[in-house]
Amino acid sequence: MHWTYLIIAALLETAWTFSIKFLTFKDVLKLRFDNFYSPTEGLPILLPFLGYILFGIGNIYFFSLAMKNIPTATAFAAWTALTIVSIKITEIFYLKQRITALEIFFILLILIGIVGLKINQKG
Repeated sequence: MHWTYLIIAALLETAWTFSIKFLTFKDVLKLRFDNFYSPTEGLPILLPFLGYILFGIGNIYFFSLAMKNIPTATAFAAWTALTIVSIKITEIFYLKQRITALEIFFILLILIGIVGLKINQKG
């Protein structure tokens, strides 16, 4: 179950990363009561900002749960690797970015490292 928490934390970190990509902090100051829920003015500003807060808190929460029973260095390495892989997958499928064979090779190396950490974990 603790590795499940780690995977959830990595996915939330990925969502947090993309909320930052689409968030412009100076636009948050433009939010007013009359445009707060407007689909064209307020929501494009509000949703990334709420994602920034909620995904960030969720990430910290699930990562802290995972670290209760996974060694800290292992948890951090796996969390970072899973986040990198999920960011790349999101870029490919959602943002339609290309991927090279060399990138696929290195992503597979990262995944092999995660599996190795999981198999080698004591307890």
